[in-house]
Amino acid sequence: MRMTESMTTAGPTLTRGQVPMAAPAPESAPLRRPRTVRQRLWRYKFLYLLFLPVFAYYTIFQYWPILLSFIVSFKDLKLGAGIWGSDWVGFQNFAEIFSDPALMNVFSNTVEISLLRLLFGFLPPIILAILFHDVSSRVFKRITQTIVYIPHFFSWIIVYGIVFAMVATGPGLINNALEWFGGERIEFLLSEEWFRPILIASGVWKEVGWSTIIYLAALATIDSELYDAAALDGAGPLRRIWYVTLPAILPVISFVLTINLGFILYAGGEQILAFYNSAVYDTADVIDTWVYREGLGRLQFSIGTAMGLLQSAVGLVLVMLSNTIARRLTGRGIW
Repeated sequence: MRMTESMTTAGPTLTRGQVPMAAPAPESAPLRRPRTVRQRLWRYKFLYLLFLPVFAYYTIFQYWPILLSFIVSFKDLKLGAGIWGSDWVGFQNFAEIFSDPALMNVFSNTVEISLLRLLFGFLPPIILAILFHDVSSRVFKRITQTIVYIPHFFSWIIVYGIVFAMVATGPGLINNALEWFGGERIEFLLSEEWFRPILIASGVWKEVGWSTIIYLAALATIDSELYDAAALDGAGPLRRIWYVTLPAILPVISFVLTINLGFILYAGGEQILAFYNSAVYDTADVIDTWVYREGLGRLQFSIGTAMGLLQSAVGLVLVMLSNTIARRLTGRGIW
């Protein structure tokens, strides 16, 4: 009798086929977060050990050279004396830069070529990425993407060789076609009128395929149901691009535009060094070629470093300004 009473008071009576319910598990005590820096370091010591090689790499090969270049730009660097043994000259290097009579033309060429690159090279990757995104045949898409990507891996010397084969005065394909149609041969690479179009066109051809990758990654995140809903509402292909595709990748477009504006004083010196000659100095000489000529040609390392610091400072200001404008216009920015 006592056993029966104890069983009835212990819990509800189970019928046949009924599974007894398990008792609720006791609540676990909340984890204590480390309060001091020492406790955090000890708790996450293995993560910090994994991060240590990355921190060492960026410190030695990235931030330390930036600090040294900042110091060199305010010194009169002598190779024999080294960085720390050279004299401190303050802003004298910057004064010599702005006192150079040819510098205004160099700045003008740099900004003009950079704006031309931005004007003619910004939209083609977006258009190409949208076309690749809408292609239904995977085989055709992969083949065309590979063909468009390949020029990115060519060096500028190879690109110059291809351009030379096209526009050379003697064996050039374009000049041969002009002569065949009754026209006169043109010295494209020696003409100030034609040098910049050739420069911009070859640059866009080389990099347009590679620049589509970031836009294709953004397009892959768009929900396909948005396109289906737009099609049900009667929107055609162009309207779907305008009302669905472009608004979805607008943050990426804003990001790329902001980064490109930060490189407005970098007009592609490597390409220009491969393409230009003495006949087109007036329209082709940019800051990078000026630094190469002054810093390495005349061994004026401090002046070349000061110009590099000036380029970085202007780029930083432009990035911050363009990011502020993008946040006000689109509500989104890099930060």
